[in-house]
Amino acid sequence: MAYAFEAEGLVKRFGATTALAGVDLAAPEGTVLGVLGPNGAGKTTAVRILATLLRPDEGRATVAGLDVVHQAPQVRRQIGLTGQYASVDEDLTGTENLVLIGRLLDLSKRDALARARHLLGQFDLTEAADRVAKHYSGGMRRRLDLAASLVGRPSVIYLDEPTTGLDPAKRDDVWRLVRNLVADGTTVLLTTQYLEEADALADDITVIDHGRVIAHGTPAELKRVVGGQTLVVRPADPAHLDTVRGLLSQVSTGKNIDSPARGVLSVPVDDDSAMTTVVRRLDDAGIAVTELSLRLPSLDEVFFSLTGSREQIEQESAA
Repeated sequence: MAYAFEAEGLVKRFGATTALAGVDLAAPEGTVLGVLGPNGAGKTTAVRILATLLRPDEGRATVAGLDVVHQAPQVRRQIGLTGQYASVDEDLTGTENLVLIGRLLDLSKRDALARARHLLGQFDLTEAADRVAKHYSGGMRRRLDLAASLVGRPSVIYLDEPTTGLDPAKRDDVWRLVRNLVADGTTVLLTTQYLEEADALADDITVIDHGRVIAHGTPAELKRVVGGQTLVVRPADPAHLDTVRGLLSQVSTGKNIDSPARGVLSVPVDDDSAMTTVVRRLDDAGIAVTELSLRLPSLDEVFFSLTGSREQIEQESAA
């Protein structure tokens, strides 16, 4: 299998702190690798090594077959990087920002301008092209920053929490752009705090905690780590909730019946046959439903199962 980037045994220490303790990462060409973990887990450190901004203390990494330490200049021509915070020059216009990067990448002035105009259009920034970036909204700056990472047509892009601070509509726009990039053959490493973002975009997910990889697989494979499925029922008439609760208790003996939302009941079940049984009993009881589903655990549930309780994660993030 051809890997767009591959890291083996990455170790990075900052004084007495070990940020990475033997991390392996790899992504086939034209795929998205999601890297998840609590704040301080080592995600950004791994990205910085793959982007040649840090040297590992141990281990090795390659991008497009090029060693990130010994062939760093060549690697930089293969990659694009968008960090957690927009890094555009606020005293330049949108066009000037992108043309500057194009010129630094040895594009001619004409080609740099053409590339800038194309990307500004792609990121819905044409009308703001001649406006100074300090007058952009936060979402516009983030989109300009993403556009800047694409000026050199990189084969590999590192997106380190790219949608931080964006409203849901703009986040969806970024998701669409990522999908388009991958469809064109680009490989993406995505770190994110939004679990639904990883679920929506990633082909594979690596979970890092305290500098170590603690899980790896497709979103579906990781959801199976928690085990079991959940049956969710929403009766059309809330007055039937108690009756539905009784039906669910009959198909899931000893399991806790939860109410994750108003008018909704859910219960863990062992296999798909529970759905058939519940449908039949609801029909026999003449109870109509507006929602009836059988789902795997969410990626949020997987994340907290692997890394600790939600309260622990929030405490560590606030520290």
